[in-house]
Amino acid sequence: MLNKNRKEEESALSVQGGIEQPSQINPNFVKGAGKYRKGRLSVTDIYKGILAGDRTLLSRGITLIESSLSDDLDDAGELIKLCLPHSGNSLRLGITGVPGVGKSTFIETFGLNLIKEGKKVAVLAIDPSSTRTKGSILGDKTRMETLSINPGAYIRPSASKGTLGGVARATREALILCEAAGYDIIMVETVGVGQSEIAVSQIVDFFLLLMLAGGGDELQGIKRGIMEMADLIIINKADGDNIRKAEVAATGYKSALHLFPALPNGWIPDVLTTSAIGNTGIDKVWEKIKEFVALTRSNGSFYNNRRDQALDILNDTIEENLRTHFYNDQGIAEILEDYRNKIFNDELDPYDAAKKLADRYFSEMKYKNE
Repeated sequence: MLNKNRKEEESALSVQGGIEQPSQINPNFVKGAGKYRKGRLSVTDIYKGILAGDRTLLSRGITLIESSLSDDLDDAGELIKLCLPHSGNSLRLGITGVPGVGKSTFIETFGLNLIKEGKKVAVLAIDPSSTRTKGSILGDKTRMETLSINPGAYIRPSASKGTLGGVARATREALILCEAAGYDIIMVETVGVGQSEIAVSQIVDFFLLLMLAGGGDELQGIKRGIMEMADLIIINKADGDNIRKAEVAATGYKSALHLFPALPNGWIPDVLTTSAIGNTGIDKVWEKIKEFVALTRSNGSFYNNRRDQALDILNDTIEENLRTHFYNDQGIAEILEDYRNKIFNDELDPYDAAKKLADRYFSEMKYKNE
């Protein structure tokens, strides 16, 4: 036995202990892994961070309310409920215009001017998204480079995800969170495709329309409907050789506004020319907005508009809850895919299928409540 052990020790095949290799994982990182890992925060933690003005936690809060995951719905509702008493103190501005009109440049210049006056500015930019992939460019932080790094500003780009008018589903709730975070001016920038204006006008106090000189008759169909909702029209890019064209366009739009019926809030919309790049005329825009706020607050229409928006929230929330509850219903989910296949194969009428699903859903609800 001793000879056998000695032979194994002297064998060239025996494995030497060698040098102990260091760990490939930084032990300091392992010890503080919780510090680096993006774990799930409680609703209370996010809420406290929002009230403290923490932009990172504000972003996480908006991400939570934008989530369509069933696990996040209750937390999102609780967060909104906590923030709601701290909202309502900001001025909400809707800004729209056709692509290329210079919305992002205008918002950056306008926002920086407001920050110089001591205002905190938030921008909720709704980017168009693909109907196929639901993906979005989300390039507003790149386009508003100076504003995005200013400590007095917060920019949140969100994909429209194909929702009506390009307004993200949770834009209204994001407004509430930004107000709770202490932002004085909140601007909602829309896609500017012709329908988003209707949705935005229902969640803001002041609606701003940016136009270009020489837009052409191809946009007249869009212009009429948008102009009727606008509280102020701006002819942007009024600089260089375009100044004269902008002035002529402004005169034409002013004449057109006289043909529209008077607004119920007593405000008379106006037309201004601006150059966002040159920062000319931007101060006049702010003066007009302050005139609007003073007038509508004095005659009560500002607060009536906010109350109407609260009723819209009621109706929209009911519809959203019904839709979510319907599609999450186990009984519906079991037959919905089968119905879809039958409709695809022309074996079932879609209207008949919808009626059957609705009847089944309400029948189940009635049974559960008895």
